[in-house]
Amino acid sequence: MRKLFTSESVTEGHPDKLCDYISDSILDAYLSNDKYSRVACESVASKGEIYVTGEITSKANIDIEKVVRDVIKEVGYDNENLDIDYRTCNIKINISKQSEDIALGVDKSLETKEGSLQQLQGAGDQGIIFGFACDETEEYMPLPIMLAHKLAKRLTQVRKEGIINYLRPDGKVQVTVEYEDNIPLRVDTIVVSTQHLESIDMGTLRKDIIEKVIRQIVPINLLDSNTKYYINPTGRFVIGGPLGDSGLTGRKIIVDTYGGYARHGGGAFSGKDATKVDRSASYMARYIAKNVVANKYAKKCEIQLAYAIGVAKPVAIYIDTFGTNMIEEEKILEKIEDKFDLTPNGIINELNLLEPIYRKTTNYGHFGKSNLSYEKVIEF
Repeated sequence: MRKLFTSESVTEGHPDKLCDYISDSILDAYLSNDKYSRVACESVASKGEIYVTGEITSKANIDIEKVVRDVIKEVGYDNENLDIDYRTCNIKINISKQSEDIALGVDKSLETKEGSLQQLQGAGDQGIIFGFACDETEEYMPLPIMLAHKLAKRLTQVRKEGIINYLRPDGKVQVTVEYEDNIPLRVDTIVVSTQHLESIDMGTLRKDIIEKVIRQIVPINLLDSNTKYYINPTGRFVIGGPLGDSGLTGRKIIVDTYGGYARHGGGAFSGKDATKVDRSASYMARYIAKNVVANKYAKKCEIQLAYAIGVAKPVAIYIDTFGTNMIEEEKILEKIEDKFDLTPNGIINELNLLEPIYRKTTNYGHFGKSNLSYEKVIEF
């Protein structure tokens, strides 16, 4: 049976991703000065303005406004008439400390209060968390989302390196892959919408995007005469960034994970330190699922973890290998429980999540990157 599946990605200049990047940059700034910082930071971007809010408890003293302006500059926004200008935009900051009620459960878990010999942190909130991996790509990720991420990243590369010198930072990509019996066969459709200077004509933009972006990324064997290309299908994308559309931290959760190919838990990632299990446990669930596939226990694997606020150990663990398992799922689950410490302390220590790594996670997907601790392959 043949079927189509579609995933999307966005560039770092997309208003939502700009907010994610600001929030994760603030998180990293605090962790660089105090690795035990508790951070839950959200950002909003709108016309000529960035609003930063949330709860932060830390010994560090950070110039948040400078962090925000540096991020906007790094992304490439410098024109208030087209998107936003890092030099002139208004920045509002409204930060408070973490609630003492939440801290009570995080600092000392229910197990510790009930007499456990281990001093365990509790989960920072209740949450359901999913991790996924498959053998479709060398990154152990679904093909549609990996192609979309690589195309979005290439859009940024050709802009910053001047290969296509009339592009602006905002953009998004969508890739549709045709499958037969769950095996990817070809790319059916590619959609690219990219912000550009008004002076450029659409014929030139279409030609450049196909030749300098798409054909540099998508393997030639996946493209054929029936592949459809929609390049800026509205015909114009001059006004972009926060001037064209507001942005908000945590709104691109499907882009951040598996492009809709697997389920997503209850929380977003960016701006949250590792005591928030909707981030850290999602990284651990991906780590486990990837290693189930890499160790050839299954060709496809989805893990669910469930937590209660203030409780260290997950209240439930679930595994689904979609009938691709080489050994019984019960045995895989036993191996997981024997190998991995799924408490917040265990996750943080195993994946080294007190370090300022989070800016590296923000753009082009949190998964499938070789330079992150939770993407390493181990034997178990």
